[in-house]
Amino acid sequence: MTPQQFRDISYNGLWKQNTGLAQLLGLCPILAISTSMVNAVSLGLATILVMAMSNLAVSALRNFIPYEIRIPVFVLIIAALVTVVDLALNAFLHDLYLVLGIFIPLIVTNCIVLARVEAYAAKNDPLTSTVDGIMMGLGLVWVLALLGGIRELLGAGTLFSGIEMIIPGLSAWNVFGDDYPGFLIAILPPGAFFALGCLIAAFNAINANLAARARRRPPPSAQAAESPTAEPAATS
Repeated sequence: MTPQQFRDISYNGLWKQNTGLAQLLGLCPILAISTSMVNAVSLGLATILVMAMSNLAVSALRNFIPYEIRIPVFVLIIAALVTVVDLALNAFLHDLYLVLGIFIPLIVTNCIVLARVEAYAAKNDPLTSTVDGIMMGLGLVWVLALLGGIRELLGAGTLFSGIEMIIPGLSAWNVFGDDYPGFLIAILPPGAFFALGCLIAAFNAINANLAARARRRPPPSAQAAESPTAEPAATS
């Protein structure tokens, strides 16, 4: 993998083709589990692990999987890896496992995972496919973290609620103090739609601003011609 390939894959996963803001995939877990930052990030990290391993496995086996049955085989591979993650969470982070509940097994049906396996891993080498899975997962994680943080902060006035399930001894940060009454709608389903809609609007506005700035910027050839240090063209 060249450095340019790594930059392109990273930019696509983290921003340009962001699964939560650009492609709008996996909205069910994004909206349902983002009531707190810890819950949202935990599900996102589990999704990263599944995406990286499934991309690696499918890419390594792509030449041995008949085209006609590729989708059932891909789903079978993803289901096996999700089962491993599910059992590991149950064994080592049982309290968090109980909170995330059905959303860990539902990673099997998450269209984010299957879409990247079909669109990228089945056509590229294992290394770049694994990096693509990680970057696409990281793009989902930062959206989940931001969405969960906004909803938790407005709804309960805290951040990192439930962190003690992962790191014993730590506790939630009470940002607004004990007298904060809370904004109930922020942690209810309508709040998830409002918050995500605001994030998508901000994402589109930033992209529109970047596109407008790129259109106003002169092309490299024009910049070179206007440069005072540019050497005159040689004459025959």
